[in-house]
Amino acid sequence: MRTFSIFLLVLMVAISCRNQELIRPGDTLDVAFDKAYGLFEEEQWTDAARGFETVVSIGRGTITGQDAQYYLAESYYNAGQYLVAASEYERYASFYPNSQRRAEVDYKQALCYHQLSPRYNLDQTHTYRAIELFQLYMARFPNAEYVEEAGERIDELLNKLARKKYEAGNFYLRSNRQYRAAAVTFEQVLENYPGTDWAEHALARQIEAYILYADNSIPERRAERYDMAIESYQRYLQLFPSGENRQRVEELYDRARLSYQEVTDGESGVDSESLTADRNEP
Repeated sequence: MRTFSIFLLVLMVAISCRNQELIRPGDTLDVAFDKAYGLFEEEQWTDAARGFETVVSIGRGTITGQDAQYYLAESYYNAGQYLVAASEYERYASFYPNSQRRAEVDYKQALCYHQLSPRYNLDQTHTYRAIELFQLYMARFPNAEYVEEAGERIDELLNKLARKKYEAGNFYLRSNRQYRAAAVTFEQVLENYPGTDWAEHALARQIEAYILYADNSIPERRAERYDMAIESYQRYLQLFPSGENRQRVEELYDRARLSYQEVTDGESGVDSESLTADRNEP
């Protein structure tokens, strides 16, 4: 019983001290801000956000209110509430477009969506939004502090989108045996994400998709579809002469060339010498 009484006393003292940190009716704007900022420095993000919300509501149009809006967004960001933080950063930019913090705020808003960007196989709405905001930041503030970092983050997010599309092509190829759909999907990786790590992989898989497409076609359509694989191979040589999948691509080319010649019975319209020359191009 004595132990419980001591615990209760300690708890009441702690609550009393805690109440001194919270904003009370009658506090001036500066006092309210200082209390909220004290909570922020103590990394008590939720309480700090509540405090800054109070300061913002009564201090709109003042320098203190402007600072509170910034720290309100920062509090939510540090608390991991990225959607709310993004909204507060956006509100800051809307209310104070000429602020010295504007570039940082725009970057932080983009960073919120970067944090929200999920694994490649999930919905990528936040990823697209992050890329859009990073690009806007770089366009508006080409000499700003985080421009290089923003570019790196865009590359990272584009790689994620490219992988999602690449894996969709693999799904068509492996699971559904929809070879034409697979080839088209791999082409979308090349068109939309040419600078990503997945472009080379996609082109290699496109060659395979066209070969399987031809293998499973009616005899009258096989030659043209093996030829599509050969064209993809030639494109691979031009874009990725030292690509990671070069050996595999050479094996696929041999398969496509021999199948093409077999189907056309030596009358392919692309003689074996020219095909060999294409293969040896750098």
